[in-house]
Amino acid sequence: MGIIELLGLAASLSLLSGWRFYLTIFATGLAMHFDIVPLPENLQMLDILANPWILGISALGAVAEFFADKIAWLDSIWDGIHTLVRPVGGALLALAIVDSSDPTWQVIAFLLGGGAAFASHATKASARAAVNTSPEPFSNIVVSSVEDVATGGLLVLAFANPIAALLIALTLLALAIWGLWAGYRAFRRLFPKPVAQQESQGPPQD
Repeated sequence: MGIIELLGLAASLSLLSGWRFYLTIFATGLAMHFDIVPLPENLQMLDILANPWILGISALGAVAEFFADKIAWLDSIWDGIHTLVRPVGGALLALAIVDSSDPTWQVIAFLLGGGAAFASHATKASARAAVNTSPEPFSNIVVSSVEDVATGGLLVLAFANPIAALLIALTLLALAIWGLWAGYRAFRRLFPKPVAQQESQGPPQD
């Protein structure tokens, strides 16, 4: 596996950890535990994820996240608690994947991994906060279920074809950001500023 594939795998797992951190850890460790994913020598550091204790803790976290993410406002509280956990976890995953003999690539992987995880987490948290304004409870369940399926599918693809997984993950992230911006614009059109607030800002400048 070349450096491009390694960076693709690192970036894919980092992005996915911003959406489903515990599921990413559990699925990766489970795949290695059953030798579904044969890792090359420079990825053996990830063997710790196959430790039974790590598998058990990440499985409990994945189950808790699965249910918490489908309840309005509880999902936002959960996202707030994990604002630091997901970016740091994504950065450490990327750091573990890249060859430890090259500190330059490790620094790059750590920074990009943390940035990717934070970007996907921030987009997810903002989008879910917007969904929570809907008066009906089904939007949360639908959006969360789509995230579950997308994360699971991309995890499988990440080990089979890291570059393809990275491209798909980046596309999903871009679509999520665009959807968030479109939702914000629609919200501003539905709920414009009060007239008094507009007048207090003075007449428009030529």
